[in-house]
Amino acid sequence: MKYAQYLLLLLCIAPAAHAGQPYRSELVDFQVEEVAAGLNRPWGMVFLPDGTMLITELGGRLKHIAHGRQITLRGVPESHNRGQGGLLSIALDPDFARNQRIYLAYTGKGEGGYSTEVVRAVLAADQLRDVQTLFVAKPRYRGGRHFGSRLLFDKAGYLYISLGDRGQREQAQAVTNHAGTLIRLHPDGRIPEDNPFVGQAGAEPAIFTYGNRNMQGLALHPQTGAIWTHEHGPQGGDELNLMQAGGNYGWPIITYGVNYGFGTKIGEGTHKAGMLQPRHVWTPSIAPSGMAFYTGDQLPAWQGNVFVGSLKFGQVARLALAGDQVTGEERLFDGEYGRIRDIVNGPDGLLYFLTDERDGRLYRIAPL
Repeated sequence: MKYAQYLLLLLCIAPAAHAGQPYRSELVDFQVEEVAAGLNRPWGMVFLPDGTMLITELGGRLKHIAHGRQITLRGVPESHNRGQGGLLSIALDPDFARNQRIYLAYTGKGEGGYSTEVVRAVLAADQLRDVQTLFVAKPRYRGGRHFGSRLLFDKAGYLYISLGDRGQREQAQAVTNHAGTLIRLHPDGRIPEDNPFVGQAGAEPAIFTYGNRNMQGLALHPQTGAIWTHEHGPQGGDELNLMQAGGNYGWPIITYGVNYGFGTKIGEGTHKAGMLQPRHVWTPSIAPSGMAFYTGDQLPAWQGNVFVGSLKFGQVARLALAGDQVTGEERLFDGEYGRIRDIVNGPDGLLYFLTDERDGRLYRIAPL
């Protein structure tokens, strides 16, 4: 990106940047610059083609960040901020430049309780129009735990929805419901004919993988196009996974974590035939949230690395890969920015991250 274009893009989302807090990491000397403040528990974010941003807040508001201003959009469907639920992930349609469609995941309420729902809508100025429900996770449960949920489009244009087990751990091993699964749909909500459980008696045909606990990271490998996720373990055992169609990721039969408070064993151990192993495990748990492969040109030594936010420690974990194997990890920060909820690539070649606080903030990582 040319320098003049880079400056213009920065001006779209914030006033002129000032020198940020400097850091020296293993590969890169960088600075952290504040872009926006006053966000109420922000959860997900996307860049629009003009360089401005949309950010979801857990309490139900969708913000447009442009030219140093925060505009609350109208027409956002009602979400329920119950426990870990609320307004969650956001994604742009692959053909957004033509159709102006966005996708939202949120906690909806209906008969039986609460579940993750996904809608698509047309972004028209500062409001949403033509809101259509594409997916409702079944069944609904009364509790407020483990809704997931991230949204992602792959290179073929399929929509992926990461879900949690809703605290019903045994249900994650059943493909007869959506708890603890990764969902794969066409952009209009139709079920792809080649989904792995299509035609299996009693199975939910939208399921792509199962045996997952609570996936709050979802990213596309920039070269291979493979889908990667991370999920919260119980006490320890957070996992980074490479997703395979029809794969069983083991929860709760196998896990690297233990029961909260007691430290007692869950399931049968860490390995079992027919169940897939994680590519990386965090013990103790970092409470991972948000994930991105770095694809920019401003921090070239980091290209192809995976960046994962940590809610528990207020860190960003940088993972180096060789093929599909993790070869090293570096932790950036030590809680000085608070709980890190999401991290994405910016079109300016920088990394952006959100903090999950009542006065949540948007920051960018830039070279010194």
